[in-house]
Amino acid sequence: MVLEGNPEVGSPRTSDLQHTGNKGSCLLSSPGEGAQPGEELIKYGELIVLGYNGCLASGDKGRRRSRLALSRRPHANGVKPDVMHHISTPLISKALSNRGQHSISYTLSRSHSVIVEYTHDSDTDMFQIGRSTENMIDFVVTDTSPGGSAAEGPSAQSTISRYACRILCDRRPPYTARIYAAGFDASSNIFLGERAAKWRTPDGLMDGLTTNGVLVMHPAGGFSEDSAPGVWREISVCGNVYTLRDSRSAQQRGKLVENESNVLQDGSLIDLCGATLLWRTPAGLLRAPTLKQLEAQRQEANAARPQCPVGLSTLAFPSPARGRTAPDKQQPWVYVRCGHVHGYHGWGCRRERGPQERECPLCRLVGPYVPLWLGQEAGLCLDPGPPSHAFAPCGHVCSEKTARYWAQTPLPHGTHAFHAACPFCGAWLTGEHGCVRLIFQGPLD
Repeated sequence: MVLEGNPEVGSPRTSDLQHTGNKGSCLLSSPGEGAQPGEELIKYGELIVLGYNGCLASGDKGRRRSRLALSRRPHANGVKPDVMHHISTPLISKALSNRGQHSISYTLSRSHSVIVEYTHDSDTDMFQIGRSTENMIDFVVTDTSPGGSAAEGPSAQSTISRYACRILCDRRPPYTARIYAAGFDASSNIFLGERAAKWRTPDGLMDGLTTNGVLVMHPAGGFSEDSAPGVWREISVCGNVYTLRDSRSAQQRGKLVENESNVLQDGSLIDLCGATLLWRTPAGLLRAPTLKQLEAQRQEANAARPQCPVGLSTLAFPSPARGRTAPDKQQPWVYVRCGHVHGYHGWGCRRERGPQERECPLCRLVGPYVPLWLGQEAGLCLDPGPPSHAFAPCGHVCSEKTARYWAQTPLPHGTHAFHAACPFCGAWLTGEHGCVRLIFQGPLD
């Protein structure tokens, strides 16, 4: 066994994590949890899973939920690269037997492996995300299917890794958060087998990619009214940034992008090949609408007493507390091609075009006819603007700028495809623009 004493092995960005820290006061928390009595809550940010509109279909429970806040822990649990060992592959299980020692092993061949040992870092907190329900995973994420449902049960085929990624947050201002592919398992190890994409960096260090990869996209202009989608990149095990592989699990890595980093920004998207997460910073969430504002908008829209232009019945958005079950009898419905809002009716069917195809009685355009549902996950909204637009074809309603941003944001799908989707339910967007301006008719009196 050869021992190489290099404290920066495994990550060219290790020095970015090293500065004097102090003991923490708060821990990983879900919304509503606070600091210990007399202690200040320091929140690093929040992770929001796209496609659930504020709550999992089965309810948010423990570490399996649609949204989770990352806060400073009572004691730092971060780790950083320490030393590197070259060993014979048959001896790797013995070398990794120390469960208290975090390490990443790279199998280069049947006879040669490299193990990078990690040591405690008092300056960072580590949070792990993945499909596994083991205790070392802080945020349990399952595959999201269009419509806001999660694949659950042993029969469900998942493409999300059990230990998908880890986020390290600086415990001191400005509380920078960095993302890395792969998480440590119950034995505190990350194992990159012989078939995994891995390589030596020009300075003799090791790096690699996970099977299906961890993709990140930082929005251009921040996550605000002026935002535009950025470029999707892949993050390595050591936090370096690469262009995308030809396909999701290809063994050939992309090109190193030296002028970009793994630092999460407000509005950064993290794709785990089966679920996409949105990162919101505390400062960014202050600009987002609150649940009270969304409820006030609902009540204001209902107070305007919009009417069905044909049936002349008064329409009203149902309360979020009612949940999304069957549409209410006063529920607004929309023709998603033109945006005309009606009450529910049974005429205008064009069965030769499909079961949901209807002809709008006002403009004669034929297209899907769906109930309207207000978007309730405030963290997905770019601004507190009025609910004026709906995604097509699902009918989720939000502000114009929020709708236009998500309609032009391609989200990863499968091994190499990208498709815009509704952030509230995950449905693929259709039509020329992916969303439509709603046209309400006011009361005749």
